[in-house]
Amino acid sequence: MGAGVRRWRKGAIRALKLVARPVRRAQGRGGIVIEPYRGYGSPDEIFLIGRIFRQSHPDTAPGDESLRTELRDIARRIARRALKGAAVTARFGGAQTRVETDRDGYFRVHLNPRSLPAGDQGWHEVALTLEAEPPVQARAQVFVPPGATGCVVVSDIDDTVMRTGVANKVKMLWRLFVEDAENRVAFPGVAALYRALYVGPDGTQANPMLYVSRAPWGLYEMLSEFFKIHGIPVGPILFLREWGLSWKHPLPRRAEDHKRALIVHMLSLYRDLPFVLIGDSGQHDPEVYGRIVADHPGRVKAVYIRNVSRDADRIREIEALAQVVAEAGSHLVIAADSTAIARHAAGLGLIAPGAVAEVADEHASGGEPTPDAETAPPGNLGAVLGGAGGTLPPSVVVEAPARDGSHGLGRMAGGASRVAAGPQPTVS
Repeated sequence: MGAGVRRWRKGAIRALKLVARPVRRAQGRGGIVIEPYRGYGSPDEIFLIGRIFRQSHPDTAPGDESLRTELRDIARRIARRALKGAAVTARFGGAQTRVETDRDGYFRVHLNPRSLPAGDQGWHEVALTLEAEPPVQARAQVFVPPGATGCVVVSDIDDTVMRTGVANKVKMLWRLFVEDAENRVAFPGVAALYRALYVGPDGTQANPMLYVSRAPWGLYEMLSEFFKIHGIPVGPILFLREWGLSWKHPLPRRAEDHKRALIVHMLSLYRDLPFVLIGDSGQHDPEVYGRIVADHPGRVKAVYIRNVSRDADRIREIEALAQVVAEAGSHLVIAADSTAIARHAAGLGLIAPGAVAEVADEHASGGEPTPDAETAPPGNLGAVLGGAGGTLPPSVVVEAPARDGSHGLGRMAGGASRVAAGPQPTVS
């Protein structure tokens, strides 16, 4: 058996084990499973989502990890049945609430604790009880920022933390387990960058890391494994749509894109903390973030957009975002790599200065070159973002003009152009 075949077989088995993992966690009689997802909250209120379903019992002996067993477990997962109208009681901090599952088996908990119990670096356990005979018990985790918190980080996942493919289960499994996951799935430097944002400039903070994805809830386990492999700080993963997966409905069911509503909710929940928004130029992050900055002036300290597209329409949306950010007095970086974000974040006091070198080293170990610097002709940010065909996209910092009227156009250390956006629709 050749090395390539062995690697493919080993990766395929790892992927199958992960896909089948949730089916092995039945807690109740009749194959009932409570599957809670990590939640978030404040000392005053918490939120979490979970799902309840029924699945068939395994027909193999415990410990059997053959390929045939993994395939059978996947079939059991596809064939599992959501429990609609199931009653779940959540208990936390001396308070409790009773909720029911929807038609897809999902339940949503919103609870106001009377007191905040002891936790582990902001993580707390929530007791869940399903009304059944006998009752089914489970534990969920919610993150409540501890006292030492400097900001809230809201990050997209697709094409921001990991490369495109998260919404395609087969492609993601292939990349995560068959390809060299450490070098080809995560953007180089992103793990070190997010670790630095999590601990803050003095290394003692535990800043909320909230992740948003366009993938289905069914990829929750895979994304959690991805974060673990790469050493990315864990946090609640909020999905913008819920896909059904069954024999009768094998295709995704698209839900309303409520990313902006989620961020607005976070702004209200963490009303005393500044926000850092991280996304990419390939989807609708510039539009969503632009509206957030405009509607909530003074709340967003920085917007970081990973530059992954040179499409003219996407560049126009980034130009619109640049105008909004400049008018709000915030900061915007259109970044070709994680190092550009780290340098700017260190300058704002979001991360420790020494963390920049760690991000740069991790980026270099990924084998990707550092993009060249470019400068923008007056009134045309698109000239910088578009670049020449075949060249790497640049990193650009957009700032409001100085009070003396100067734009401060200059080259940043490490290969980024600095562009100042004035009050007019153009950028110079």
